[in-house]
Amino acid sequence: MCDIKKIESFKADHDKIEPGIYISRIDGDVVTYDLRTRKPNAGEYMDNITMHTVEHMFATYVRSSLIADDVIYFGPMGCQTGFYLLVRNTVEPQTVLSVVKDVLERIIAHKGSVFGASRKECGNYQNLALQPCIDECRKYLSILNNKSEVDFKYAE
Repeated sequence: MCDIKKIESFKADHDKIEPGIYISRIDGDVVTYDLRTRKPNAGEYMDNITMHTVEHMFATYVRSSLIADDVIYFGPMGCQTGFYLLVRNTVEPQTVLSVVKDVLERIIAHKGSVFGASRKECGNYQNLALQPCIDECRKYLSILNNKSEVDFKYAE
């Protein structure tokens, strides 16, 4: 039997995490960003339709961004309090922050249908709605824009 290691994200005191953007971990040439849209364990969680739609919209826009070739993954946290964005460590954190803000602005301004919203493209295509996604992105962009300084580190 192998030793069970505690994963990095469980080492952060979730009662001290505020909405924002953090570097969760670095594994070789991959940096995992924690895009925390709400305070953990505070009783307010994202519903599935919002998470799912943000995933579709953000993943599509970020893969068409300045850092498109460095994006490895974007997806929701199971705890329903944010998302993970994995990029190659060749991209500076401030560039990632700038791209995240740009992607959020693009989602907020999006006209038309949700990307990948068909039976052929998605395994739960009826569970998508643009307006809750836009509302979530607007709220998160406001949080990021109101931070006077971002150091990408969890509070200790």
